[in-house]
Order: sequence, then structure tokens, then C-alpha cells
Amino acid sequence: MRTISATLLSLMITAGTALAAGGGAEGEGLSLLATFFIAFGILIVLFQFIPGIMLLVGMLKGVFSASEKKAHETGGDK
Repeated sequence: MRTISATLLSLMITAGTALAAGGGAEGEGLSLLATFFIAFGILIVLFQFIPGIMLLVGMLKGVFSASEKKAHETGGDK
């Protein structure tokens, strides 16, 4: 049983290597439609990044202006 499993394992490793190595030196490349699909996905990510940055800047302005306003209010009461 041990011999059979060792033989099967070595055949599977050899076959996997042979299938992965086949194909030649040339790559297939991407088709025009695949290129447009990837570019569309990148554009979606970029167009979501811009409003995200604007939201982050607005939140930071709100946090720092609230702390400044609070400091002025507490200083004026004394």
C-alpha cells in the first residue's frame, strides 16, 4: 500500500510540473475586452477614492474646528 501511494504521489507531482511547464515561450496576452474590463474596474476604484479623500478632509476639519471652538468657549467663561 505504501508503494502504491508513493508511486501515485510521484506521478501526480511529475504530471503537475509537466502541465504547468507546457505552453512555450510566448504568452497569450490580454484581449481588448479584458483590457477594457480591467481599466473600468480601476476607474471605479479611482472615482471612489476622490470622494473618500474629500470626506476625510471634511471630518478632520470638523474635529479640529470643534476642538478650537470648545477651547475658545471654555477660555471666555473664566
